[in-house]
Parts: sequence; structure tokens; C-alpha cells
Amino acid sequence: MSIYALKPKFQNLLRPLTRALFNAGVTANQVTLAACIVSVALGVGLSLFPQPALFLLIPLWMFLRMAFNAIDGMLAREFGQKSPLGAYLNELTDVISDACLYLPFAFLAYFDLLWVSVFIALSIIVEMTGVIGLMVGASRRYDGPFGKSDRAFVIGALALGVGLGLPAQTWQQWVFPVLSLLCVWTIARRVREGLREAAAKA
Repeated sequence: MSIYALKPKFQNLLRPLTRALFNAGVTANQVTLAACIVSVALGVGLSLFPQPALFLLIPLWMFLRMAFNAIDGMLAREFGQKSPLGAYLNELTDVISDACLYLPFAFLAYFDLLWVSVFIALSIIVEMTGVIGLMVGASRRYDGPFGKSDRAFVIGALALGVGLGLPAQTWQQWVFPVLSLLCVWTIARRVREGLREAAAKA
């Protein structure tokens, strides 16, 4: 089960806003790029100035970014704005944004730079594995348990704890190793389900 399964309900809530943006001349690619720019700026800013209170911005932005992602998808699919460039932007900006938003944790004393880096790398591989499904004759795979939406929820909750000043605990050194294992599980599941789907279509 993945939070991604809730996406249709979230899209229904955003559909009136999406139509209003379309009527105002806003394009899917503009929404995609705007979300990436804000993510990069926030991630770089927090990496340079890793003040715990500022980490409260991450859960707020994670929620807003999910809305941006839903809106750009609906603009593309429902308002005739699909394009090859949009497909590239959608995948590339997602992994760039994720990497930038995860990076600030590496500059906090109670998280390990190595494991944050491993988590970032595995998160990118998770999304790459999903895209490879298209190359083997399957669909773009979104299988969990630790897809983009799930990672956003967990990282947002972690940032909330940091921002609220919860005391550092020894267990926190295991957070990113465990999250990395969840990424490995997700990679394996996407490969398995992609191969199964491709075989069924053959």
C-alpha cells in the first residue's frame, strides 16, 4: 500500500484550481519548473543555513509540492498539454527536487552524511526503476512501499520533528539506513511488477 493510491482523491480537490490556472494561461511545464525552482532554493538554503526551526518549511512545502505535481499532471492530461519536453521535465525535476530537499538533513549533527547520500541515490534509482517499466513494455511503475509520495510524507514528518526541536536520540542514526532499505524494497518490487506486467502483455 502506498500514499500514491490516494492521488485520485487529491486531484479531485484540486480540479477547480487546475481549470482556473488553465483559463489564466498557465501551462503544465510552468508549474513543473516552478515547483522545482522552489524545491532547489529551499534545499540549498537549508543546507547553507541548517537551523532546526527552518526545517518547518519542509513539511509545508512538501504538501504544496504534491499539489503542484498533481496540477501539472492534470493540466497535461486533461487540458491537452502533454509533450515530450513535459515528460522529461516531470521525471528530471522530481529527482532534482527530492535530492535538494533531502540534502539538508546531512548537515544536522544527528544524521550521517553517508547515509543521507545513500538515501538520495537510492531515491533516484527508485524513480528510474519506475520509468524503465516503459522500456520493457510495461507501464510507468509506481509500486510502493516507498515511492515519491511516501518519501515526502516521511521526510516531512522528520523535518517537523527537527523543526519543533525534539531532542536528538541515538535511534536517529538509524533513520536513513532504514529509509534506504525501504527504497531497496521498492526498487525490487517495481522491477518484479514491471517484469510481470511486461510478460503478461507479451
